[in-house]
Amino acid sequence: MAVSVDEFLASSDNISFIKRGAFAWEPLLNNMSSERSSVTIDGMHIFGACTDKMDPVTSYVESNNLSTIDIKSGQQGGLHGSTIAGSIDLKRKSSIFTDDNTFGGSYQTGFEFNNQQFFNLGNISFTSDKWVADGSISYRKAGDYFDGKNQEINHSQYTKFNTSLGLAYRTGTLSAVRVDAIFDMAKNVGFPALPMDLWLSRALITSASYKKLFENGLIKSWDTKLYFNTIEHYMDDTTRPENLVHMDMPGWSTTFGLLSKINLKKEKYLGNVQLNAYQNLSIAELRMYPQDRSKRTMFAYTWPWVTTRYAGISTNHSYEISEKSQLNFGGNLGVHYNFSKYVEFNYIFHPGTPQEKTRILPSINASYEYSLERFRFTFGAGYGHRAPSVSEGYGYYIYNSFDRFDYIGNPALKNEISYETNASAGFKTEKLGIEAKANYFYIQNYVIGRILDLGSPMNYQSVGVKGYANLDHAKIFNFSLNAFYELLENLRWDGSITYARGIDDKNENLPFIRPLSYRTSLKFTHGNFAARTSINGDDTQINYSPIYGEDKTPWFMIWNASADYTFQINNLNFVLQAGVENILNEYYSTYADWGNIPRMGRNVFTSLKFNF
Repeated sequence: MAVSVDEFLASSDNISFIKRGAFAWEPLLNNMSSERSSVTIDGMHIFGACTDKMDPVTSYVESNNLSTIDIKSGQQGGLHGSTIAGSIDLKRKSSIFTDDNTFGGSYQTGFEFNNQQFFNLGNISFTSDKWVADGSISYRKAGDYFDGKNQEINHSQYTKFNTSLGLAYRTGTLSAVRVDAIFDMAKNVGFPALPMDLWLSRALITSASYKKLFENGLIKSWDTKLYFNTIEHYMDDTTRPENLVHMDMPGWSTTFGLLSKINLKKEKYLGNVQLNAYQNLSIAELRMYPQDRSKRTMFAYTWPWVTTRYAGISTNHSYEISEKSQLNFGGNLGVHYNFSKYVEFNYIFHPGTPQEKTRILPSINASYEYSLERFRFTFGAGYGHRAPSVSEGYGYYIYNSFDRFDYIGNPALKNEISYETNASAGFKTEKLGIEAKANYFYIQNYVIGRILDLGSPMNYQSVGVKGYANLDHAKIFNFSLNAFYELLENLRWDGSITYARGIDDKNENLPFIRPLSYRTSLKFTHGNFAARTSINGDDTQINYSPIYGEDKTPWFMIWNASADYTFQINNLNFVLQAGVENILNEYYSTYADWGNIPRMGRNVFTSLKFNF
């Protein structure tokens, strides 16, 4: 109940996170960095304004304004544009029209003792024959957390406010218009793994859409949306007096776009076709000051006013061959354009670099599903291109505190090209289920940082300069095994194991590849009472990558438990929840904790929620 969006996503087998603090984790889909995945809100493209990736798209929503999260692996996630790893689409709550006027909502409040976090989440909705309104508001405030040795992790506090509003009006029996807005603000956010913190982040995400349903014919619905979002993000180190040179790193990102989608259905056929188009402007600055901050000694654009334009058409189809088998196929064709206003920053390391760059990004995927009584099998393949991100193509002296290198972009990078295969096999009865999944990616022109002989570091903490370059190829393999068993009528066991391996063209380990990990849990329910206990952990990370700044991380095991009780007072439904995370107060950090910052120790939490 009380989890954040990041914590909810972390329960997925193919999503892990890079953590630089207690807030705004960077999602890794199929053990690939966020540049290789498409993360959207209701299909809308949104780009962070922080060169350090401290504002992923997932940080601009809250759990109480989401209805579901749609995760697609590999090229199956190409509906919203080009991708390698797949897509994560955060879908907002949207009530439906009703014959009678209906008013409802919920409110939840809670407290976490380890970091003294206090949170409030509220929702409200109104529905009628002609109008629908959905609103949400949330506020979280947390102090520094303590690790398993009861040591305070400085600069791990945060404050976050989020609110959203959606209004829909029925224009006809089978048509409606809707407008939505999200406002998000974070202040005083500490990042213990970085040399600076976030002073302020603000985001405004808006859209207007028109949807029409069709009773007859091949086309069943048509949904068109115009959207606009703007983000500002201010990193500084005024709370770090130990720094010899003070720096500010403000960034801005503005995007507007169009989505237009039709859904098709006829007998055994289902399909959709979607048009995606957007334009983004990314700006980031680096300002250095002496001890006297009234004087500025250096200024540079780390994102030199980079404009990105994209237009593409995507399609997915499925055909039921028989009661036992189904064929799925789709593809995407996009045009990607970049323009750098201040190209002189790129000339320093790449003389003669053109100011503009246009790329063609094709993709295709297909899969086959077969069911035989209680067994189910799938086999699939995919091929796709990805353009370099703004940082990979145009970044200028972006400091990476993980390996302590300044990074330089390269506008002449080639497209990454992915060849993918995937398969799954499952067996399920009323009491027992087990499923194994695996995928394999062979990625040509894999983009990663390599040490440059030219240039000297700008940040006094840097040990050198790296430039983004294309490797000949890289290979990534992912595997997961999930199972459940109904031990008793009210007692259920769930378990999972995941494994991944990633190597480059020299057979060197790729960074941030998750080691063998596991999760097992028991859930007991009886009437209005439910209790759950779980154990999860990672094995020792032996396939780490020293050349990319990684070191060996030891195995760990975390034990958690929680319980909740549902009751009624005056026609209001209440749910009381309490639990303990990391019961044994384990001191640990994972392979993906930036700078080996230890994670939270024992944490007691409680919350109360009621619906009306």
